[in-house]
Amino acid sequence: MTVAAASPAGASPVQDDRAAAHPVQLSPLRTPLCDLLGCRYPIVQTAMGWVAGSSLVAATTNAGGFGFLAGATIPADQVEAEILRVKQLTDDRPFGLNFHMFQPNAQQLLDLAVKHRIRAVSYGRGPDKKVIGRLREAGIVCMPTVGALKHAQKAIEMGANVITIQGGEGGGHTGSVPTTVLLPQVVDAVQVPVVAAGGFYDGRGLVAALAYGAQGIAMGTRFLMTTDSGVPAATLERYVKAKDAERIRVSHLVDGMPQRMLDNEYLQMLEKASPFKRLRIALSSALQWKAQTGMTTAHAMRVLWQALREDPSSVAQTVMAANAPVLLERSMIDGKPAEGVMSSGQVAAVIGKLSSCQDVIDGIVAQAQERVAVLASLRVAEHRS
Repeated sequence: MTVAAASPAGASPVQDDRAAAHPVQLSPLRTPLCDLLGCRYPIVQTAMGWVAGSSLVAATTNAGGFGFLAGATIPADQVEAEILRVKQLTDDRPFGLNFHMFQPNAQQLLDLAVKHRIRAVSYGRGPDKKVIGRLREAGIVCMPTVGALKHAQKAIEMGANVITIQGGEGGGHTGSVPTTVLLPQVVDAVQVPVVAAGGFYDGRGLVAALAYGAQGIAMGTRFLMTTDSGVPAATLERYVKAKDAERIRVSHLVDGMPQRMLDNEYLQMLEKASPFKRLRIALSSALQWKAQTGMTTAHAMRVLWQALREDPSSVAQTVMAANAPVLLERSMIDGKPAEGVMSSGQVAAVIGKLSSCQDVIDGIVAQAQERVAVLASLRVAEHRS
C-alpha cells in the first residue's frame, strides 16, 4: 500500500538543485508533502520557542523529518549563525524557519530566508500578501499554523501553499476544537496540502492523519521530549513525570490567550494572584523582552497603538504577550521549571522516556508501516471472503 499521490492543485513542489543533491529514499509513507519540503518522511518538527535551535532541527532533518528553526526566540545577532550551523550539520538538507511579523527583526528573518534559500517558513497570522508573495517568488513554501477553519481559509487567501492545523490537544497557544474534528473539516474545504498537529506522537497517529486526508503530521512535544532538544534535565524530568493528561491544561493567564501547559507551581501562583499582581508581572516581562529583543520604545508604542486601533480590549493582552517567551525561557533555558511555564501537548502524558530524534522517527515509521500492512491484510482477507 502506497500513500503517495499526485500533488493537489495549487501545490507545486519546489524545483531546484537541492533536492537533486540529496535524493530522497522512497517509502510506503511518502506523500507529496515530502517532495514539497524535500524530506524523507512526512514528519514535521514544530518551531518551539527556546527549544527548536540548530541542534534539534539538524537532528530531526538528519533522521528524515523536517525541522523548523525557532527564529522568534533566537537573538537577532545569532540567527544567521544558527541557520549556517543547521546547513553544516545536515550537509545542506532542507529545513524551515519560523517568524512573527511583530518581531523587531522580522525583516531580517525574511531577508535571511530568501538569502539562504530556506525551504519553508512557518508563522501565525500577520504577514500580508506582499510579504508572502516575496517568499513564494523565492521558491519558499509558506506554511502557517492555524487552529480554525476560517483562519486556514484566510491564510490561503493571503498566499499560503501548505496549512498546518493544530487541534486543541496541542501544546502552547491552541484552540478548543479537537484535531479529529478540525482536520477533516479543513481537508474538505481547502485545495492545498494539510499537515495535522495536536495529539500526535507515534506511527498510529501518522496513519490516522493520512487516513483523514492530511499529508503529514507536525509534532512539538514529542520532539521536545528527546535527548536532542537541549532542554535542561530538571525541566525534561517534569515532562517525563507528567502522567495525568488532565494536569496538562489550558490557561489564559500567561498572555491572555488560551495556552496548554504542564500544571506547576508558577501557574498555580498566577491563578491565585490578584489582577494587579498579574499586570505587574506582565509589565516586568514586557520590559525584559524589550531589552532582550532590542525592541525600541517607538516599535513597542507602534505595537500598542495598532492593538488599540484594531481592538481596544486587546491592549492588556498585548502587554501580556511578552509573558510567554520570558516565562518559557526560565524553564527551557534556565532550567527552573517551578519558576516559569512549560508549554505541552496532552501527549506528554503517554511519552514515558526520552529518545533521540533518530529513534523517535524510526519508531514512528516502523509502527506506521506495520499498521498499513495490517490494514492491507484485512482488506485482502475481506476480499477473499
